[in-house]
Amino acid sequence: MIKPFLKRATLGVALTLATTLPLQAGTLVEMETSAGTLELELFDDQAPKTVANFLDYVDSGFYRGTIFHRVIPGFMIQGGGFTEALERKETQAPVENESINGASNLRGTLSMARTRDPHSATAQFFINSVDNPRLDAQGSQFGYTVFGRVTRGMDVVNAISATPTRILGPHRNVPETAVVIRDIRRVESEPTTP
Repeated sequence: MIKPFLKRATLGVALTLATTLPLQAGTLVEMETSAGTLELELFDDQAPKTVANFLDYVDSGFYRGTIFHRVIPGFMIQGGGFTEALERKETQAPVENESINGASNLRGTLSMARTRDPHSATAQFFINSVDNPRLDAQGSQFGYTVFGRVTRGMDVVNAISATPTRILGPHRNVPETAVVIRDIRRVESEPTTP
């Protein structure tokens, strides 16, 4: 039998080690936009198919020149599918929905956009500008797959969220001044401490 003091001491050492050992971050991606730069950490373990799908688009240069075409203040900013002329880009096959992974659509998280079909996500993504737990999976009902988070640049997300919008043809909530994704690229990850 372990004495209470020894239990506390062991727990204390374990907690000290846990707070000083580096944590391995997920894949890091830098997104350069006309409104500023964001750094995103991807959830490789929680949404591996979604992350692989997103990185295929990143590595191919697909996102260069696309825009944040749908901006709803107090909700989210959506991009990755249209050119500045609002022409839809041709995408790969849809990715399997991985929303039942325990990750929640909280402020600053990166999620896949989709239609009513839960398995219809391709290239478009959104960043939650507020907590949106109603977009999460509910039991066995699919939600919107969370596959990353903003680690740097929430001020840029806030600025994009505050952009005045308009209706342009069939598109609603289109920024009056285009917010262009100039580039997205992987960056070397470094171990971080909590």
